Amino acid sequence: MIFTGLTRSYAMPNPSSPEIHPIEFLTHFSDISVSRQEVKVTYPLPEILLLTLCAVLSGANDWTAISIYGTKKLGFLKRFLPFADGTPSHDQLGNIFAALDAEAFQACFIDWVASLNKTVTGVVAIDGKTSRRSLDKAGGKAAIHMISAWSSEWNLTLAQRQVDGKSNEITAIPELLELLTLKGAIVTIDAMRCQREIAAKIISKEADYILALKGNQGSLRKDTELFMTEQAAVDYDDTTVTYHETVEKSHGRIETRRVTVCTDIDWLKADHNWPGLKSIVMVQYHAILQDKTRAETRYYISSMTSDAEHHAKAIRDHWGIENGLHWVMDMVFRDDECRIRKGNAPANFTTIKHAASNMLRSVKGKHSLRSKRHIASWDDDFLAEIINT
Repeated sequence: MIFTGLTRSYAMPNPSSPEIHPIEFLTHFSDISVSRQEVKVTYPLPEILLLTLCAVLSGANDWTAISIYGTKKLGFLKRFLPFADGTPSHDQLGNIFAALDAEAFQACFIDWVASLNKTVTGVVAIDGKTSRRSLDKAGGKAAIHMISAWSSEWNLTLAQRQVDGKSNEITAIPELLELLTLKGAIVTIDAMRCQREIAAKIISKEADYILALKGNQGSLRKDTELFMTEQAAVDYDDTTVTYHETVEKSHGRIETRRVTVCTDIDWLKADHNWPGLKSIVMVQYHAILQDKTRAETRYYISSMTSDAEHHAKAIRDHWGIENGLHWVMDMVFRDDECRIRKGNAPANFTTIKHAASNMLRSVKGKHSLRSKRHIASWDDDFLAEIINT
């Protein structure tokens, strides 16, 4: 394998060499390019990617920590690539990642995830997250905002894309969906991204959708709420619905969720002409904690005719992206504390962290992701197992 797109070509070591153990992950990033002057090309890109990935897996969260890791773990790194000139400084790392094409880097990530031979089934949750410390006031740049696709079944990040802000997610989501194989999956998205164009794109990918409704949908939201409220008042005598209710008790809290699905909505489809629309969903939530109560009703549109239990599971699975991805990025990879800001570096470093998260999850065992990062920093064989998964 020849890594092209650099100012010099770099041949991957011969896999038959007893000293070298090639990394499958790196082969999916072989077409990445970066503008670097010939005199400055000291560190081949595959070595930089391997260094960064191993350092992040071992607990590093910034360029300085990654650079120190490289000097201390050079012997380990040479088990996989030559590193003839050692490892770069933190400034060099920042400059290189700032110059990497972020969209191409993310496309390589998607190609790697696809190679894991995991057919995307179940819920694919789409949601965005802002890295707060990436805000660059001096440079006049807003904090980066990443929109991600999360597989609730496999607990993996499938793809991500940087956008300028939440308002631009509406145009970025169809582009992200276009990159994924979604046939048979259920795409779930919250209310801000509930748009006809997005629904149409999901249907074109032979997938289904469940999209949350709020005030930004105007008459569609009002018509749905009015219909379900009127029908509930007469116990749904004028239409056909399915129900599913769960009651959960934990830590002194009692939570009740009642999901009602109605497929008798020809009138709504005629009035709003929404792509693929087949049912509407009402979720009534009620919680009791000591002397406090909380009640909320949410509404959704769906391209499925399946029953309330099936819809209830998909809606609950959507929120896995909060704990499985956003919380992990903040609490395990310290994403909100990251001050990487230059050029494309914030987006590219986020992609590396998503790759590290996926790799850590793929290694079976009882340890948490945070503990696995600690073990990777102490045990070279364990780290080698992770990067070869």
